[in-house]
This record gives sequence, C-alpha cells and structure tokens, in this order.
Amino acid sequence: MERIKTLVFAGGQIHDFKGCGRAIREILSEREEFEITYIEEDLDVLKALDPYDLIVFYYTVGTITDAQKNGLLNWVASGKGYVGIHSAADSFRECPEYRAMVGGHFVTHPRYRQYQVSVVDPEHPITKGLDEFMVTDEQYILDYDPRVNVLCTALYRGKAMPVAWTKSWGKGRVFYLALGHDPKACQHEMFKLLLQRGALWAGTPSE
Repeated sequence: MERIKTLVFAGGQIHDFKGCGRAIREILSEREEFEITYIEEDLDVLKALDPYDLIVFYYTVGTITDAQKNGLLNWVASGKGYVGIHSAADSFRECPEYRAMVGGHFVTHPRYRQYQVSVVDPEHPITKGLDEFMVTDEQYILDYDPRVNVLCTALYRGKAMPVAWTKSWGKGRVFYLALGHDPKACQHEMFKLLLQRGALWAGTPSE
C-alpha cells in the first residue's frame, strides 16, 4: 500500500501548538496509512511541499510571504490535500487567498465550554455513521463560504455554526475541523476519528 506522505505542521501564537501538534501527530500515527513528518514554526517549508501528499496544519495568526503562500496554494491546487485544525482558520489574517482556500475564517468564540455537535452530512466518508456528540472545547464562530460542504454544526445563540467542512481547491481537497483548542480537546474520541478520517479523505486524490 502506498502510504500518504503527511506533513504535520504546528506553530504560531496564542494556542499550545506544541501540545496540540504532538497530539495530532500521535493520533495520525495510530493509522498505518500515514507516513508522517513533523515540523514546527518554519513556514518556509511551504515553499517546498513537493515530497508530501498532505499537510495537516495547526497554526494561529502570523504572516505569510508571497512565496510561502504561492507554494502552499499552488501545491494544494495541483491535487494535494490540506487539513486545517481549529486556529488554521485564524492564520494569515492579511491573506485573502489563504482564507479562500480554507473556506472561511475565525470571527469570535464564546467561553471554553461543553456543547453539542450535530452531524448534518451522515453520508460523507468523514462523517458516515456518526450522529450528534458532546465536546468540551472552544467553539469557533466563523465567517465562511456558503459553497463549502458542511459536515457538522453546533449552535451559537440559536444559529447553527459549522464545526467541520470539506471543499475543493483546484484539483486538491480541503478539510477543516474547528475542534482542537488545546491538547485535552484533541484527546476527544470524536476529534481523533474526524481527524483521521478527514486526513484520509484529503490525502487521497479525487478520481
């Protein structure tokens, strides 16, 4: 079996990227489909993604150069996979092209609390067979492209907000998961399952 050459990239401000990055790497390592490289902070790796099939991205705020941005966006568009976790939707606020690729961006969040996540697309490979579940995490309220395929939602002030979605970027596949504020949240069984399934989906080229 050809393994999915996966770059787990963690960095940025605010969040415990070291703890969350390690958790993400360990969760993906449970599946033999992934061959994992782990890198922290060095955004220049985005200019040299050719060795990989998939990037799993945990980063907050920061700035991205044109060369780094073009490296990432063109690589995904060529038919590769991108998985953005939690604050990946709050990276590179001055870069509309990056936000367009992800499919949305962070607006605000209520306090860290327990809330219910509902599965709204139970037929997608990532969410197949799943139902609603409870998490204790930081809920991201997002401004998002209405064309994304929303897989999961959670209520915020009576309105359903996306928790996970998929979309395409050129020939590439994008999966965004808003869960995973801290290492404890990353240990939730549903976070693990959605991350593993989402990475498998994004890292497998569309036919």
